[in-house]
Amino acid sequence: MGRVQFFDGSGDEPSPPPGSFRVGASALVLDDAGRVLLQQRRDNGLWALPGGAVDPGESVGAAAAREACEETGYDVEPLYVVGVYSDPRHVFVYPGGEARQEFVVCVACRLVGGALAVSEESREVGWFTPSELEALTMHPRVRARIEDHLAGRRALLG
Repeated sequence: MGRVQFFDGSGDEPSPPPGSFRVGASALVLDDAGRVLLQQRRDNGLWALPGGAVDPGESVGAAAAREACEETGYDVEPLYVVGVYSDPRHVFVYPGGEARQEFVVCVACRLVGGALAVSEESREVGWFTPSELEALTMHPRVRARIEDHLAGRRALLG
């Protein structure tokens, strides 16, 4: 039997089994003053956009909004894709030795509510102007996502 594809389980098509994947979603949130929402990660000390894995059954936009809320306390609304980042030179290695190539969809989001809350994944959460970003220690691939958005570049691949 060859590959079987499912769409939504309607009509004559059976319901699909749960899918598995490891796509990341990051939320790029700007406030009304043009500041960027960042978290300082507890695991490596670097400043980063809130984000994490897309769960099976979840859209990329929903994952970005969920991760933003979990990691910063803020409620956000996903607006559009800033870019898809999948550079094979960027590899994540997790405790236990699992290694994954970067595959992150960066989603521009609008702040809609909530209040600052530092999660167990973060050391600190804050809003930063574009000029303040230069002094922060962050991975170059995270910085690229922010720079792409601030420069008005969207839906870039790489």
